[in-house]
Amino acid sequence: MKLVTYQLNGVEKIGAVTGAGVVDLTAVSPTMLGLIEMGAEGLAQARDVVAGAETAVSLADITLLAPIPVPRRNLMCVGKNYLGHVEEIALAQGLPVDVPELPLIFNKATTTVNAPYGDIPYFGHVSTHIDWEAELVVIIGKQGRGIAKDDARSHVFGYTVLNDVTARDVQRKHKQFFVGKSFDGSAPLGPWIVTADEVADPQNLRVTCHVNGVLKQNGNTQKMIFGVDEVIHQLSKAMTLLPGDIIATGTPDGVGVARTPPEFLKPGDVVETEVEGVGALRNVVVAVD
Repeated sequence: MKLVTYQLNGVEKIGAVTGAGVVDLTAVSPTMLGLIEMGAEGLAQARDVVAGAETAVSLADITLLAPIPVPRRNLMCVGKNYLGHVEEIALAQGLPVDVPELPLIFNKATTTVNAPYGDIPYFGHVSTHIDWEAELVVIIGKQGRGIAKDDARSHVFGYTVLNDVTARDVQRKHKQFFVGKSFDGSAPLGPWIVTADEVADPQNLRVTCHVNGVLKQNGNTQKMIFGVDEVIHQLSKAMTLLPGDIIATGTPDGVGVARTPPEFLKPGDVVETEVEGVGALRNVVVAVD
């Protein structure tokens, strides 16, 4: 199933996208987090509702929100998880290539979450080096700690798409990731969660980003240094993963800061981020005070 959070007549709901439109699932759970926490039983109930639905609302008549508009905790992200990206960043910085031995984990604040077609805020008085990063996202469905690699995918509820918008100049000045990665609205997410059973192999998906119609990133999750299973395994060594946790798995090469000369987003730019078989985002960069 493709599961969405949306607004209809000012009311927030969850639903499933079908050929006929969006089927309301709020009778199963009022929120996506609630549905995820219900596990297999929740998905079974959702499928029953979809099978018995006599009406659906057109996608054109609703406003899609991020699938999880307000996460319970910060987004977890993997840095430098594609060799091509590691190499391009090293070249741009004039440093030797340093391939991580373990996943490089950082956070984005919950207030970064943005709608799949929402505007990306451009805080020009704070940063003018705004970059794009197309990423596959894992949504955790089952609580676990010390999860073995072989068991990792049993903890996955589904997958979605993220643009890890980054203020490169702020990131550089602070000498760490969190602030430059955590501008409000810097995590367009969605447009839906594709349940895990719909993705045969998360390690063979094309990942792209276009800016104003020009292809900037064109990678494949085959090229991850640490695959989905390894990332879940490593994270769960240290912490209990919870239903609804959002894990962004890293970006392929082609980011703006590594280009010659560097390229950064500006107001009016249109950014389209897509993961094959999962979904696509479309966001306009808009200047704000």
